[in-house]
Parts: sequence; structure tokens; C-alpha cells
Amino acid sequence: MTPARGEARLVLEARSGSDEAFARLVGLHQQAVRGFLRRLSGSHADADDLAQDTFVTAWSRLGAFRPEGSLRAWLCGLAYRKWLTHRRSEARRAGREDAAAREAPPAPPSPDARLDAATLLGALPSEQRASIALCLAAGFSHVEAAEALDLPLGTVKSHVSRGRAKLLQLMGQADD
Repeated sequence: MTPARGEARLVLEARSGSDEAFARLVGLHQQAVRGFLRRLSGSHADADDLAQDTFVTAWSRLGAFRPEGSLRAWLCGLAYRKWLTHRRSEARRAGREDAAAREAPPAPPSPDARLDAATLLGALPSEQRASIALCLAAGFSHVEAAEALDLPLGTVKSHVSRGRAKLLQLMGQADD
């Protein structure tokens, strides 16, 4: 029996409710799905959580899988949509945190921490922090940073300008 034929049989058994067949399908494909999600998310913990969520969804939607297609591709498609949802959720959470940070002015760093870059960067909203980190710390051009952050060029330039001004203010220096 060919591997594809064996997989097709497992899919049929899983569709009819076999937990064991589905567990074998998970065993066949979990490494590929987790690896894909790790490359997308950059986090082993997030990738593992998303992979688990992907397989839970796959179990409930196995009837939608077309046997003539690739199960691995179908699972990776589910995983990709889970990752996109997770990323949007994280962006909304970060947006709420940024809004809260804008409402309450950051406490000035203590004199001992004035030159601690991590402390200073931590006082910036996430998109300003990312723009500063790429353009000023990593030597990216504004165009490269805009591409990396998937932001308009003008937005990146604004983030760099505002973030730089805020950093100078926190260090007690004038922006010339």
C-alpha cells in the first residue's frame, strides 16, 4: 500500500470518528505544521499553541478536506490562517497597549537608567520602537524598514522622527 493510499484510508477512518486514525494523521504531519508555524511566528511556544489549534480545527473540519488534494498542504493552509488570526489579535493587543501608553505619559527613567537603551526604547510605542530599532540601530534605510514592517514609507519616517524626539527628551537633550 502506498503512503498516499494509507493516508487516504486514515482520513476516511478519521472522518468516520476514529480517534486513533486522526492521531496517526497528526503524527504524520505535526512536524511539518509546527516547523512551518515556527518559521512564521519566530516563537516555539506560539508555534506549538497554533499547531495544536490547527489540529483541533482539522478534526472538526476534516469533512471539508478533498481527498484528491494534499492533506499536508490543507493542514498548512489551516495553520497559516490560524497564524494570521493570531497576528491580528496580537496587533490589536499591542494597539490597546500603545493607546494606554499614550494616555499615560511614561515615567522618566531614573538617572542611573538614562543611558540604558532597553529602558529608553521600552518607553516608546511598539511601531516607533521597531522603526527606531531598524533605522537607527540596525542601519536599515527607511524604505527597507517600511518593507520589513509592512508600513507606508511616510509612517516609518514619522515613527523614526517622533521616536527619536521622544528618546532625546527622555535623555534630557534638545532635538536640534
